[in-house]
Amino acid sequence: MSRSSRFRTAAATLLTCALLVGPVGCGDDDGGPRQVGTVLDTTDDEGRRYRQIPEEGAPEAGIVVEPDADPGAGWDIRIRLKHFRLSPPGTESRAVHGRGYAQLFLDGRRLALLRTLDHRLPAARVGRGTHHVTVRLYADDHTVWAVDGKPVEATADLTASGAETASPTSSTDAP
Repeated sequence: MSRSSRFRTAAATLLTCALLVGPVGCGDDDGGPRQVGTVLDTTDDEGRRYRQIPEEGAPEAGIVVEPDADPGAGWDIRIRLKHFRLSPPGTESRAVHGRGYAQLFLDGRRLALLRTLDHRLPAARVGRGTHHVTVRLYADDHTVWAVDGKPVEATADLTASGAETASPTSSTDAP
């Protein structure tokens, strides 16, 4: 086999592998193989089981909630991730270390399933008072990532008071 034929074969093989892998999503993860943990009997409020993983190299989540510049318009929510990638829609339903999706909760009620880092919370969805916005990380098989028996999540407070909004208290869990 000639040198150019070997080169073309190698190039075709690499191109095929690249096409099979597909899109990789958002976030920070080195993509290396890791243990996917142990599924526990513990569940969240929706009945999704916890997937216990070691603390070292575990995903981390943070959340920042900022009121819109236009009073009464709503809030911009940005999640921060470390050792975690958000999987694109249509990802196979299986656990892969450091990958999955996030769910956003307002006062314990599910608001949205997130596969991007940003979310817009309209003011109409939030009543007067102080509220808790929580982001929690899930594997693509719908188990909850957990460390030491606690879900990998972060919470921030926001206060809605009529037409104006108060600055939120951001979570100290932000990576």
